[in-house]
Amino acid sequence: MPRVKLFDENEVLTKAMNLFWKQGYSATSVQDLVSHLGINRASLYDTFGDKNQLFKKSFALYRKTNLEGVMHFFETRPDVKIGFSELFHTSIQNDILDEDNKGCFVVNSTTELIPNDKSLLIILEKNKRDFEKVFYNYLRKGQESGQLNTTLDLKSLATLFYTIYNGIRVVSKIRPDKKESTDAINIALSLLD
Repeated sequence: MPRVKLFDENEVLTKAMNLFWKQGYSATSVQDLVSHLGINRASLYDTFGDKNQLFKKSFALYRKTNLEGVMHFFETRPDVKIGFSELFHTSIQNDILDEDNKGCFVVNSTTELIPNDKSLLIILEKNKRDFEKVFYNYLRKGQESGQLNTTLDLKSLATLFYTIYNGIRVVSKIRPDKKESTDAINIALSLLD
C-alpha cells in the first residue's frame, strides 16, 4: 500500500525557503529542516531529495515568486517613473519592517555560496538576466509611450536599476535607514528625467 503524504508540499517548500533565507544554506542543518518543517527525515528525502536539492527547489520558488511579483507590480503601474519609484520605496519599507533583517535570499545565497557552487552560479546568472529583461521591457515601454526622455542606453539603465534593487536589500541587512536609502534612490530615479 503506498504511503499517503500528510503534508502540503508547497507549504513545506515555503517553510524551507523561509528557513534557508533566514539562516543561510550552511547554517541550516537537516535536523533544523526536520524540526522547522514538521516532517520526518524519510518524508523530506522521499519528497524533496537531500538538503541541497531542497535548497535549490526552495530557491527556485523564491526566484519565481519574486520575479512574478515584480512583473505584476509593473503591470499595475502604467507610469514607469512612478513604478520604479514605488518598487524601490516598497523594498526599503519592507526591509525596515523585517525584524530578522533577512535582506534578499538571492543576494544572501550569492555572497554565501559563490564562487564555490558552479550550478548555483548558472541559476544566479539566469535570475539576473530575467530581472534585467523585465526592467528593460518596462523602461522601453516608458520610452515608447513618451514618458521617458532619457537618451541613456536602456539596457545599461536596467542593469543599474537591478543593481540598486539588490543593493537596497544588502544595505538593509547592515542598518536600514529610510532617509539615506530614499535619497540614493531619488538620485538614481533622476536618470529617468
